[in-house]
Amino acid sequence: MHADGDGALRVAPLGGLGEIGLNCLIIEYGGHAIAVDCGLMFPDSSMLGVDLVIPDVEYLRQLGDRFLGFVITHGHEDHIGALPYVLRDLAVPVYATPMAAGLITARLREHRLDARVRIETFRPRQRWQMGPFAVDPIHVTHSIVDAVALAITTPIGVVVHSGDFKIDHTPIDGASPDMQTLAEYGSRGVLLFLSDSTNVEVTGTTPSERSVRGGLESVFVEAPGRVFLSTFSSHIHRLQQALDLSAATGRRVVMVGRSLVNSMRIAMDLGYVQAPLSLFAEVAELGSLPANRVTVLTSGSQGEALSALTRIAMNDHAQVRIEPGDAVILSSRRIPGNERTIDNMINHLYRRGAQVFHTRNAPVHVSGHASQDELATMLNLVKPRYFVPVHGEYRHLAHHVRLAHAVGLSSASTFLIENGQVLKIDAAGARADEPIPSGRVFVDGKGIGDVGDVVLRDRRHLSQDGLLLAVLAVDQKSGDLIAGPDFLSRGVFEEADAPRFFDVAREIVVATLNQIAPESRTDSLEVTEEVRKALRRYLGKTLDRRPVVLPFVMEM
Repeated sequence: MHADGDGALRVAPLGGLGEIGLNCLIIEYGGHAIAVDCGLMFPDSSMLGVDLVIPDVEYLRQLGDRFLGFVITHGHEDHIGALPYVLRDLAVPVYATPMAAGLITARLREHRLDARVRIETFRPRQRWQMGPFAVDPIHVTHSIVDAVALAITTPIGVVVHSGDFKIDHTPIDGASPDMQTLAEYGSRGVLLFLSDSTNVEVTGTTPSERSVRGGLESVFVEAPGRVFLSTFSSHIHRLQQALDLSAATGRRVVMVGRSLVNSMRIAMDLGYVQAPLSLFAEVAELGSLPANRVTVLTSGSQGEALSALTRIAMNDHAQVRIEPGDAVILSSRRIPGNERTIDNMINHLYRRGAQVFHTRNAPVHVSGHASQDELATMLNLVKPRYFVPVHGEYRHLAHHVRLAHAVGLSSASTFLIENGQVLKIDAAGARADEPIPSGRVFVDGKGIGDVGDVVLRDRRHLSQDGLLLAVLAVDQKSGDLIAGPDFLSRGVFEEADAPRFFDVAREIVVATLNQIAPESRTDSLEVTEEVRKALRRYLGKTLDRRPVVLPFVMEM
């Protein structure tokens, strides 16, 4: 993609266009580049055993010292979560607002990278230069504090990146989005606008964060027992409302869950959370406090297997129990793919005697993303020459293009691109350019990128059809069967039925060996393959199943 000195601006997403999460976008001019965000995505049900998914940043590695660093719009995991993995071999600075910088530092510390990575902290309207790019962060409202849009001035024009946003004129902290600065850029001329597409299918406007208070307050007031509230650990404004309601209803606050405690500690150190220390209690004090005088803030609103709330729901937490009369508030949206785990957790909470409030039965959550009217307002405000929708699945991007047409942008001014595709802009106009390497990298345990499609295919095969292991020993000179075959199966037969199938399988293996030419029986590879084919035919015909068959031939 890089072409030194051709006077062209190039924009290419490495993630986040065609999917929810994995947000990372490259802006390049004169052979130098910056990346906006570097997020992760949680695996779907087809990615068996995978812990996380991160963008493939091989192109950034190829740039070497021409890659100038990451600029972060806010501290959500889908915008910062890949940094601890990609910064292992990318020696570049990270620019972030204070809250995002605190969250990034905590992640890097977990990976023992905090001493190696330079993090530069900025606040809205603190402009700085990165090579040919002048970066101007602009305050926006979102479901996390310190979110910004970016106005990036290049030698051929201004690029505005919205980040994640909604237009909330009554935010909890009183800091409304800086629409004036965005309008000023629009009046001076914006070359390219990249805008969040997450909620483009939602008509109207997204309600203010302040509108959630009524739904939360009714639970805090009416619950006869403790109130458990779970939201995303970085949703400081939602947590602030829970603290305010706890103080108003005479409840002490206990925090449970490492990620939530870490986020609250960072926010309190930065002054973003206002609450007296006397409001808080330790987990060990729960047993001595009246139930109707307790709020428990906990992580785990998505039903994550090891999260605090899931362990509490399963009655498996060492210090916290759900009791009849307790109320549980799931104050967050359901991330696609998590529906089943969330429903399972809710069922277990009801088994413990709790009443559960969530988005389907109570007004306890509002989105942090702009709906159609706000997206149209932003387009009219910024007045871009060219427009590219970002942050969404393909249908979201397509809807956003149609919305741009509806507010007056022409088809020649709007571009729907996906990961790896390049938009080139120069004096001649805007058009597609040669694609760059992109893709997904799977994180599995300590391995990064060592699990690929072939491994996932094998895992799916094992999970769907099971495993049959056949062990036999043959004479390495004559090829005669000396011992076995013995069998071990997982997920193929019921334990009581296995001996009957093994007896037949043993006869089939012996018959197969007898059919192989004597000189070929001394070739363990050929024996292995013939035994595999024979057993697969038998299982396919008898059971209509196709397990993974692994013959193990020992030459003796």
